[in-house]
Amino acid sequence: MTKTPIAAAAVSLLTLGLALGVTPATAAKMDATIGMQLEPPNLDPTGGAAAAIDEVVYANVFEGLTRFGADGAILPALAKSWEISDDGLTYTFMLNEGVKFHDGTVFDAEDVKFSLDRARADESTNAQKALFADIASVDVVDPATVKVTLSKPNGSFLFNMAWGDAVIVAPESAADNAANPVGTGPFSLTEWVKGDRVELGRYDGYWGNPVKLDKVTFKFISDPTAAFAAMMAGDIDAYPTFPAPENLVQFESDPRFEVIIGSSEGETILAMNNKQAPLDNIKIRQAVVHAIDRQAIIDGAMFGYGTPIGTHFAPHNPAYVDLTGQSAYDPEKSKALLAEAGVSDLTLSLKLPPPSYARRGGEIIAAQLREVGIETEITNVEWAQWLDDVFKAKNFDLTIVSHTEPMDIGIYGREDYYFQYGDADFKAIMADLDKATDPAKRTELMQAAQKKIADDYVNGYLFQLARTGVANAKLKGIWPNSPTQANDMTGVYWED
Repeated sequence: MTKTPIAAAAVSLLTLGLALGVTPATAAKMDATIGMQLEPPNLDPTGGAAAAIDEVVYANVFEGLTRFGADGAILPALAKSWEISDDGLTYTFMLNEGVKFHDGTVFDAEDVKFSLDRARADESTNAQKALFADIASVDVVDPATVKVTLSKPNGSFLFNMAWGDAVIVAPESAADNAANPVGTGPFSLTEWVKGDRVELGRYDGYWGNPVKLDKVTFKFISDPTAAFAAMMAGDIDAYPTFPAPENLVQFESDPRFEVIIGSSEGETILAMNNKQAPLDNIKIRQAVVHAIDRQAIIDGAMFGYGTPIGTHFAPHNPAYVDLTGQSAYDPEKSKALLAEAGVSDLTLSLKLPPPSYARRGGEIIAAQLREVGIETEITNVEWAQWLDDVFKAKNFDLTIVSHTEPMDIGIYGREDYYFQYGDADFKAIMADLDKATDPAKRTELMQAAQKKIADDYVNGYLFQLARTGVANAKLKGIWPNSPTQANDMTGVYWED
């Protein structure tokens, strides 16, 4: 076969280019592999409590009426706008049109009604059912308009609708979302290899701004040493919450990487079972709290990354009150409180889920409690065990967990919540907060709520979890902060 003169010239130019060390331009990278320490137990954010679910699907696969932005602002999502009645009871949402679920079914107001009614139903399995408790009715005005009527004013309603637990699902696919999630987001599930990875592909029928990546792989690596090796080898492009903060200094000195330090909504606590003896005695809980040296835990378990807290509230929130002094490290006071309570030879169970903050922090706390005369029986549990045994069955004395849901102090009003507090005065504060719309009044009530749980020593408040991430220096758009538990890939791209 003979070449045409043009083809022959092209070959000659290519040969010359290779000889000079010049290579043809390569196509831009269109996929990203994101590291996560924990694998989600399922992929349905409306039917599971694990943060790892939202970390994969929030904004990527599923969308709600509203959503959190990278800075924590409440933004329009499936609702393009809304109107609120003067009495604060009626929210009328105007919906985006031309939206389809990944299976091709059309999104409209009927899906919003179905989703909100399903979430608030008596038989609902939604982990954050309280978000929907004030909804009195959901009415379809027309296919692009839905009216939500509340039983009482709730100044947090638009905020509540931005949670992952409030995403909109379709009646045709809702029952199968745990294993086969079908949402309206810019990515759809292509493969889930249990124990290894979840793969998402670009959904070409997406209604909104197109994403820049064709494929996102969430790779699950629980071992911090393996996570470090995977990043160094280039097998992982970004680890938004890197599990080995001790290795961050090595990434900082390597120009291939960017270390991303931000804040999170993760209040890390030593949770206590408030209705189980002996922790139903406030003096015992107070003794436990005063035995804890927060800074030693931050330094020893988190290598200095973390902000001490004295209540269940994020320090970056303008309404935060610093109450750390009220529960300061004071082992002698701890011993005196145990003596006042008439308790000696106390042994408490301490159940630790997989994250390094829990396992490493648990060993430090056990040593600190031993110094004041409290022994602990440590049990390391996997997340599925923790959810069943601690969160659901409440079969524990102590546990360590980071609550990564945004501004979730309202959980203390739930009597059936795993640490079993549900104080009537606290619930009254939260009821007043729901009714309040004046910003100054809301701040006053949020601060009263923080003080109340600190006064009652409900839990040991340790530190606000820092978001310690690392990424390939050319991968842009990773959230530096974590206003909600999400790895939002909708704005991520590769720099040329």
